[in-house]
Amino acid sequence: MNNDDQYERFTRLFLLHEPDILQAVLAFVPQRADARDIVQETAVMLWQVFAQYDPARPFANWAIGYARIQVRRFLRSGARRAALSEEAVGMLELEQEKRAVSQEKRAAALSECLDRLPQASRRIIEDYYFKEHPVETLAITHSRTVAAVYKTLQRLRAILLECANAHLSQT
Repeated sequence: MNNDDQYERFTRLFLLHEPDILQAVLAFVPQRADARDIVQETAVMLWQVFAQYDPARPFANWAIGYARIQVRRFLRSGARRAALSEEAVGMLELEQEKRAVSQEKRAAALSECLDRLPQASRRIIEDYYFKEHPVETLAITHSRTVAAVYKTLQRLRAILLECANAHLSQT
């Protein structure tokens, strides 16, 4: 992959996940201007180490790890008075890691449940949520009324929620 392709891939991933990175930084640094500066510094650092990124891992988690390094540098710098102690920062980091693991488990459970759906049901879910087709388009595509599509989506959401919760309770 040439450098232009690498830069484009990095830029797309960073822009997609920048809100998540900013949210993670704001948990430690409540001043939005300071948090934005930290996110910018994180972007520079990420680009420098992007060759080490493993695409099999979630980009947001990888980037947030580097953002935490920048947060710690900021809090230690003395340029601004730290609002949180090192212990508090550590506790917040642990909580964020638990949430990230929980979200990954939920995503895996949902993916497994989607795979269990009949093909026609899965296609409706994919068309609505992933391809973002309007309900009116789904009604035409799937030869149903608009009301029937809404009812189908409601039923499928309930099935997926029940399936995901059952899957999560087993782990």
